[in-house]
Amino acid sequence: MLRAFTRNHNDNSTEAGFQFTFYCDVCNDGFRSSFIESQTYGKGKLLRGLSQGAGVLGGLVGGRGYNVGNSASQAGGILSERFENRSPEWQKEHEAAFGRAQNEVMQHFHRDPSCNQYVCHSCWNEDQGLCTKCAPRQEVYVAKARAEAMRRNIDAAGADATVWQGSIESKTTVCPSCGKPAGDGSFCNNCGQSMARPECPRCGAQNAASTRFCNNCGLNLADAPTAAAPPGVCASCGAQNPPGTKFCGQCGTAA
Repeated sequence: MLRAFTRNHNDNSTEAGFQFTFYCDVCNDGFRSSFIESQTYGKGKLLRGLSQGAGVLGGLVGGRGYNVGNSASQAGGILSERFENRSPEWQKEHEAAFGRAQNEVMQHFHRDPSCNQYVCHSCWNEDQGLCTKCAPRQEVYVAKARAEAMRRNIDAAGADATVWQGSIESKTTVCPSCGKPAGDGSFCNNCGQSMARPECPRCGAQNAASTRFCNNCGLNLADAPTAAAPPGVCASCGAQNPPGTKFCGQCGTAA
């Protein structure tokens, strides 16, 4: 008798016997049926054994015994070919074994009347009589919704959070004394050289420490007289110090 069942299965049968694996249409978990040995394969092994024995006997006695062994060997070869081509007897066994496997595994499946899928117990909502894809379990769906909402909240908070502050584009200052990156301070991080930008005594423009000519008026800064620092201002770093200070509180230069 033909019965409807899931087409989501694998046929693991071989010439020696029959076995099938049926899968859930939702989670794809599989249930494998019991192995059923092929009766035709057992008969073929017996005939092949007889043909080998007859061949040995014919080799010993010769004559008629050889003819009997040769005939049995030919019969065994024909059966072997029938097994390779799946003989009608094997096909009948296969069909019957498939029906038995369906009956064995069907107890692990439910057929959803809405989507017509065959699902396992884990994917079956027994309260609603539907699969969990059509009718998710309430507690599972609520927990999933809460988790998704939590991820959305975290993503939104992360998008608005400031985790770094600074300038994306910055120019590295190279110390004119040692030639290495000086950092962002008033003195070189490597050798301690003052990184104060000299001021042109003629136009007042600030220039890089290694500049020989003013970038604003072109004055030769090497030959230009150095203007005296205002009272309390360090001539080396330009830091403002209280009156009467003998050494600069910023760089230690004698006042």
